[in-house]
Amino acid sequence: MILIPLVLLLILRAPIEVLAFVAGVVALLAIRELLQLSEAYGSRPLHLPTYIFCGLFFFLIAFHPGTPDLMSTGAFTYFGLAFCVLAPFVFLTLAMRNDELASGFPAARVSVFAFVFIALPMACVVQLREQWLGAMMLLYLLLLVWAGDIFAYFIGKPFGRHRMSPRISPHKTWEGSLASVAASVIVGVLLFQGAVPLSSQLLRVGLIERKDGVFSASQFSLAQVIVISIVLNVAAQLGDLVESLVKRGAGVKDSGAILPGHGGMLDRIDALLFAAPVLWIIAAWRVMMQ
Repeated sequence: MILIPLVLLLILRAPIEVLAFVAGVVALLAIRELLQLSEAYGSRPLHLPTYIFCGLFFFLIAFHPGTPDLMSTGAFTYFGLAFCVLAPFVFLTLAMRNDELASGFPAARVSVFAFVFIALPMACVVQLREQWLGAMMLLYLLLLVWAGDIFAYFIGKPFGRHRMSPRISPHKTWEGSLASVAASVIVGVLLFQGAVPLSSQLLRVGLIERKDGVFSASQFSLAQVIVISIVLNVAAQLGDLVESLVKRGAGVKDSGAILPGHGGMLDRIDALLFAAPVLWIIAAWRVMMQ
């Protein structure tokens, strides 16, 4: 009740630097939890170097030095690829300082994974805001993920009979999964049908700029919205399952306890970590095809 209005205000109206800062903080908190989980696998993670490396990435995309259009899709792709290439070299080099040589590679591997699995997807959320229809795309993404989670719980808990992945997440069922897909499609279709008046209203009250809204129903087809909604929902559910795999392997129920009653930060963003890059790829492809 408290966080949702703040998140919506953040993605719709906050300056891109503020959004990048918040996304970076969220990513670093989730990375901290991931590094702690990795210790259960026998890893001795490189905590401070990982925080500095990932924090620097968010700093660069927030303040885009040198040129005003550094947050363009092409520039973001360049920086993302550059950091992905540099990550193994940086962390393997730093891991050579470990007293136990056998711990070097696992430590570097976790740090590289933390960047690719958490920092890069959260940065995709920031760059989505800079794309055409950016605020509306983020609104669509969050509403779709939230609706999928809610319906999966309230349908799967009382009516679920067929376990989806009992070894990884015993409480998830195929009934809940199908309800989640259906909810995402419904949200996508409703938002598609109301995109023009909603964008106009948001523009009128000053919550978005014109570049962030949908002012023509012809910009998307209903079939495209349905297909994209299904793909994003499947990606979100896979993100949830992958995070459950990491936690179950570490022998814990929650990734942390930073959010009372909700577990850790990684528990809250696991679905976004797969869904956000998928939507970014779709949006970036659309930009390149124009």
